[in-house]
Amino acid sequence: MSVADVDRKVAASLRRAGLAGRGITLVVGVSGGADSSTLLYSLNRLRDTYGIDLHVAHLNHDFRGEEADEDARFVEALAHELGLPVTVEKRDPIAYQRERRISSFEQGAREMRYEFMANVAHQVGAPAVAVGHTSDDLAETVLLHIMRGAGLHGLRGMTETAAWPWPVGLDTPVIFRPLLDVAKAETVEYCRELGRDYRQDSGNLMFRFTRNRVRQQLMPRLAEEYNPRVRDALVRLAGTAALDLDYLESELERVWPALVVPTGESAGVGVVSLMVTLRRQPLNDLHPALRRRALRRAYVVVNGDPRRLRENHLQAMSEFTAQDRSGGTLNLPAGITLRLSPSEVALAMGDLEADCPWPTLAGPYHLPPDAIASPNSIHSVEEWRVTFETLQSRDVPDIRPPDDFTAYFDP
Repeated sequence: MSVADVDRKVAASLRRAGLAGRGITLVVGVSGGADSSTLLYSLNRLRDTYGIDLHVAHLNHDFRGEEADEDARFVEALAHELGLPVTVEKRDPIAYQRERRISSFEQGAREMRYEFMANVAHQVGAPAVAVGHTSDDLAETVLLHIMRGAGLHGLRGMTETAAWPWPVGLDTPVIFRPLLDVAKAETVEYCRELGRDYRQDSGNLMFRFTRNRVRQQLMPRLAEEYNPRVRDALVRLAGTAALDLDYLESELERVWPALVVPTGESAGVGVVSLMVTLRRQPLNDLHPALRRRALRRAYVVVNGDPRRLRENHLQAMSEFTAQDRSGGTLNLPAGITLRLSPSEVALAMGDLEADCPWPTLAGPYHLPPDAIASPNSIHSVEEWRVTFETLQSRDVPDIRPPDDFTAYFDP
C-alpha cells in the first residue's frame, strides 16, 4: 500500500466521521511508533485540504527508563518540526494502578493514557482524539475477547469512531481510528516511503503482557498452522458482529421508551442517572438477545462505563429477571445492584435494600421451641405472617423452594 493509498483511506475516514471542516481540532495520540507516526504524518499532509487543526499528545509511561524519555523527546521534536502544538506529560503507571486498585498493569496504563488524552482534548477544545490502531490491533483485540468468552460487543472489537472508553462522561471526546483498514506492516512501509523515522518500543516485546504474547506467538502460529489469513478472518468477524450489533441496537432504540419507567430524568444513551427502572413484563417479553442489550444499557446509564460488565454478568441478569420470582437482588460489578419487584427491574448504584417493597424487620425473630412439635403453626412477626408446617421428606417432591418466601429446614 502506497503513501497515497494510506492518505486516501485516512481522508475517507475523516469524511465518514464528520471531522473534516474548517476550525475542527483533532488531538493526535502519538507514541512515536510506526503506527502513530503514520497517523500523524498522514493527518498533517491532509490538514490543509480538509481544514483541520492538529494537536499532538504524548504520555511518557515512565517504566522503560531512558528509552521512554527518548520517545518523548522524539515526539516533541517531530511536532515542532511539523509546526504543531504538542503536550507531553510523564506519569507513573504503577502508582496509578495502585492508587485505583486496578489488578492489571495493562488496564491501568490504558486508563491513565486515555485520561491524559481526554484532558488534553478538553484543554484545546477538540471534539475527537485520533489514535493509530491498525487492522492488526483489531484482529488481536477480537482474538483476546474470544478467549475471554465475549459477546457481540467484544467480537466487534474496535470501531472507526466510538464513545470515549475512559473516563466516561457527557463532555468526553470521541475516539477516532482512521487506520483500522491499514496493516502494521503498511505503516512501516509508509514511514520508509516518506523517508521518515519512527521509534521502536521495547515494551511491545515484553511477554509479561498478554497482548504481546498474542501478537508475537499466537497470531503467527495460527497463521502458519491453521489459516494464513487469520488476521483478515478476525477483521471480517468484527465487521459481522458490528453489523448484527447495530441491528440489535436499533431494535432496542425502538422498544426502549416502552421499557423505561419515567422518573423525571432522561435514561438515554450517554446520560448517567442514579437509578434506572424497567418494566419487568415487557422486558421479559423481549428475545433474550434484546433483553441482554436492554439490561446492558440500563447498567451503562447508571454506571456510565460498561468495561467491567462481562457476558456472564449479562447472562446472569437476563436469567435472574426472567425467573418466576417476585423479589430479590443481584450484585453487579462497580457496586451496581439489580433489584426485582413483582412488576419492575431496578438498577442503581449501591445497596437497594432500603428501597425494598416488602416490610422490613427490626432484627432476627426466634421461632418458639414448641413450633417444631406442632404440625402447623402461624406466627405474627411485625408486619409479616410466618406459617410453620412439619412435613415428611417424602411429601417434598423437590428440595428446592418454589419461591423466595418458602424454605425447607431439617429439624
